[in-house]
Amino acid sequence: MLNVIDLNIQFFNQEDRSWHTAVNQISFKAEKGRVLGIVGESGSGKSVTSFSIMRLHNPEYTRITGDILFNGTSLIHLSDLEMNTYRGNKIAMIFQEPMTSLNPVFTCGYQVQEAIILHQKLSKQAAKEKTIELFQEVQLPSPETVFNTYPHQLSGGQKQRVMIAMALSCNPELLIADEPTTALDVTVQQTILQLLLKIKEERNMGMIFISHDLAVISEIADEVAVMYKGVIVEQGSVEQLFKQPKHPYTKGLLACRPSPLFRLKKLPVVTDFLLQGTDQPVAHLLAANSYTQQEIDDRREILYKTTPLLEVKNLCTWFPVRQGLFGSSKELIKAVDDVSFKLYPGETLGLVGESGCGKTTLGRTILRLIEPTSGTIFFEDQEITHLKNDSFRKLRRDIQLIFQDPYSSLNSQLTVGNALMEPLLVHRVFSTETQRKAHVMNLLELVDLKPAHFDRYPHEFSGGQRQRIVIARALALQPKLIICDESVSALDVSVQAQVLNLLRRLQQELGLTYIFISHDLAVVKHLSDRMIVMNKGKIEEEDFPETIYAHPKTAYTQKLIAAIPGKFSLFS
Repeated sequence: MLNVIDLNIQFFNQEDRSWHTAVNQISFKAEKGRVLGIVGESGSGKSVTSFSIMRLHNPEYTRITGDILFNGTSLIHLSDLEMNTYRGNKIAMIFQEPMTSLNPVFTCGYQVQEAIILHQKLSKQAAKEKTIELFQEVQLPSPETVFNTYPHQLSGGQKQRVMIAMALSCNPELLIADEPTTALDVTVQQTILQLLLKIKEERNMGMIFISHDLAVISEIADEVAVMYKGVIVEQGSVEQLFKQPKHPYTKGLLACRPSPLFRLKKLPVVTDFLLQGTDQPVAHLLAANSYTQQEIDDRREILYKTTPLLEVKNLCTWFPVRQGLFGSSKELIKAVDDVSFKLYPGETLGLVGESGCGKTTLGRTILRLIEPTSGTIFFEDQEITHLKNDSFRKLRRDIQLIFQDPYSSLNSQLTVGNALMEPLLVHRVFSTETQRKAHVMNLLELVDLKPAHFDRYPHEFSGGQRQRIVIARALALQPKLIICDESVSALDVSVQAQVLNLLRRLQQELGLTYIFISHDLAVVKHLSDRMIVMNKGKIEEEDFPETIYAHPKTAYTQKLIAAIPGKFSLFS
């Protein structure tokens, strides 16, 4: 159906007035009724390739050579008017972030209805009926209600279903899905993948599925193309790629995800494989880098002999739901509901659960960014639940938070150096500018950044570098406890591995204690000494990670573990 031949894409850089190659002589095919997975890190060229198929690049600053044949017709050589008959009608695309792809001022139904009227010339009533049918097909609850709902009123998974419905509205022959599950919980991700496969089978569509995660690709793809720096370095069936990866980059992508079998001391990163190359099976390399059970037992014996650093008793954080602007509250959302646990010095406690389970609210309640409804919080044997602002401000030096999105948690107007010095000024640490700057330089070095980064702004860094900056800022006041709230969820798997290695190294060097919040069970299992599974504000179960994985006690935990992607395993 789709035949991409020697595709070369260049972009014009206005700063240095030269052309830069983003995709270099790649070729691949997509067939009817089958799924081609394109995998690679950010900047590998996979999304650029998909945009070129749809002809979404600005022609003034883009040069494309080679050819893209769709059912024998060259898309490269079509006029804009001719391309409009293909775009949306025959080839449709699901974009990565549904909230930015949907217009916030129009209802979801109106937006899908508008696309149908535009492309299929149906009446308003007929387009509405078709929209509701599509909402039923993508398994949205109460399709008639969703029709009149605005995007912000839906969950992430529901918004993604609306985007799928819009993409399907004109019965395309080829569907391009660009990272459609990246920010979703594992259970929601699983349902979206199953939905896409179901629709693909029923409609006999071709599909190109783009992701940075090979485990996700293994759940949906028939064939895989691995991209690195604009080049396809390996192609083959998904099973072949997992059983016998040939290129060092592919091996690196497979290895840098936390292993379900081994408790690794350090996650491998892609550069380890690219620089050294290796003929050894990936599983052998991981086994050689894993903790023994004796080492794990010795660590636990030391950890749990100490006095708890933090103790939470019967903590509740409830929010009233009001009816209308001035209405009285008729019900309560019990975001955190009677939660109790202990956290020991030097320990990492993993909090895991789906969006809305209460894990983030629990972390912010401990920090008193949200006031608890009831219960008590002890830090170093001092009750901090009702401390006045002045007293709690001193305590904030000891408890820090790393937010999920590093870009939005950094002030775009401040240089990195000033952003790191700000907490030192607020808490009056050091008496001179020279001392503060020297401390910041040490922080940059600690998180593997360079002194030259001091005068740069947040937008000049990659996602992984920005996360290191946020970690450095959390370390600025030399805290005892850091709460990491989904701090690696938006990163490429290879960058994620680097940040997880950094967090573990800092813990060992500085004696830090972590509460690590995530919806990714594999990441939590890798980093945590103990794990708490939360659901609807309550603790479902609490135990050592390997115990929960091997013997989950509740149906909810079993569902979370079953939803972890990875149809084929490089460990088998």
